[in-house]
Amino acid sequence: MLLLTKEDIKSVFTMKDAIEANKDAFKFFSSGKSVVPLRTNIAIPKYEGQVLFMPGYVDEMDAIGLKIVSVFPQNMKKEKPTTPATMVLIDGSSGEVCAILDGTYLTQLRTGAASGAATDILARTGSQIGALIGTGGQGAAQLEAMITARELKEVRVFDVDILRAQSFVEKMKSQLSNCKTVFKAVSTSDEAINDADIITTVTTARQPTFNGSLVKAGAHVNAVGSYMPHMQELDPVILKRADKIFFESQEAVLSESGDIIIPLKQGLITKEKFTGELGQVIMGTIKGRESDEQITVFKTVGIATQDIVTAKRIYDKAILQNIGTKW
Repeated sequence: MLLLTKEDIKSVFTMKDAIEANKDAFKFFSSGKSVVPLRTNIAIPKYEGQVLFMPGYVDEMDAIGLKIVSVFPQNMKKEKPTTPATMVLIDGSSGEVCAILDGTYLTQLRTGAASGAATDILARTGSQIGALIGTGGQGAAQLEAMITARELKEVRVFDVDILRAQSFVEKMKSQLSNCKTVFKAVSTSDEAINDADIITTVTTARQPTFNGSLVKAGAHVNAVGSYMPHMQELDPVILKRADKIFFESQEAVLSESGDIIIPLKQGLITKEKFTGELGQVIMGTIKGRESDEQITVFKTVGIATQDIVTAKRIYDKAILQNIGTKW
């Protein structure tokens, strides 16, 4: 069995690698080549947290996985990860555990890569301006994925805490110093999304994080943070305005995300607005963006197929490069 830390993973696997792995994961899922039970979510009200158990199986890769991920927003005050996690990778041909990976970084990587895959497939080719709303544990990977998918001139960063946004921007300037994109902290979400080509939201908000009427024609929106029925990042206005709405798993989103559940219950949108799954676009069974004027939305809650495919690709590279600790 191989133990792989964050540093091990970073040494063998890039964000570009992760984006391509996620595209394959979405294709496997939408073509029925993976088994993904709905995740088990145990609430921990005492600490405003949840613990999620995400099992799955990808037949084509002979890979089984179980990720245990906790979401504890208050960890930020303790300077601990808000989404600590562990990934167990199992050999699908023998049932033996073959690797344990740092699930916290894996989650950040594959969640960012999901938005990166959607951006690469759906955003306009000439996109110039990005907006990132939320600077928590997922923020860095979301930003990296955005600039990996498109060569942007500027990304505006908004957080309800402007000091946190400013600190995040300075940190990203250092971590992503090789890129030419300008990162800028802004004081309102209106300023962030003004004329933005790509908008990514990654918060635990219970109210919409931006004004949907201000999103320009031709923009692409990634909605990442609303993973429970009471959470809502998206203004229903943007769902009504959207020309196409995509998911990684429509079933999972309709079971878990307030971004979609709430406006459906309120009668603000209907299921007829939904275009389909990103994997279907990748397979060519449905069309993605069809004009530069269309507004596209990608809503993701995360599925185990992403973790398994990404973990297996990391494991394979680590074996080839003799990286990790054998146990």
